[in-house]
Amino acid sequence: MKPIRTVAVAIALALSGAVALTAQTESKSKITIKDGKEVHVTGCVAVAPGGKDAGYVLTNAADKKGALPDYTLVGKDDDLDKAVGHRVEINGLAADRGGKVEVETKSKTKVEHGDDQESHTKSTMKGDMPGMTFLSIKSLRIIAAVCP
Repeated sequence: MKPIRTVAVAIALALSGAVALTAQTESKSKITIKDGKEVHVTGCVAVAPGGKDAGYVLTNAADKKGALPDYTLVGKDDDLDKAVGHRVEINGLAADRGGKVEVETKSKTKVEHGDDQESHTKSTMKGDMPGMTFLSIKSLRIIAAVCP
């Protein structure tokens, strides 16, 4: 009788492992620039290398003093989507020049046969942040239909 019970337990464990839990995670991040340096720049709006979910960048950026690094744009995606491929003029706050960047991320994981899980993180970075080339858009104006 004992061997039959052992076999039954082994079969039950094998079958329970066959029922895989599927999970789907959705994350949304909001980036806010505060206390950055006021800038007036021109450049070309492009989709970020990671695709639309990764946001938008300003390439070929320049101001009156000369060339600038590419900026990750922080603004309304609808406005930016319309400006892709165009040369634009932007007034905003640059975070790489003594600014403060707040990143808030909300994630929700939906589990098919289990409890959904939610997480919320918020981080703040401030000071001189080379490599943190975020540009918060106060105003955007298309100045040319094409970009170099």
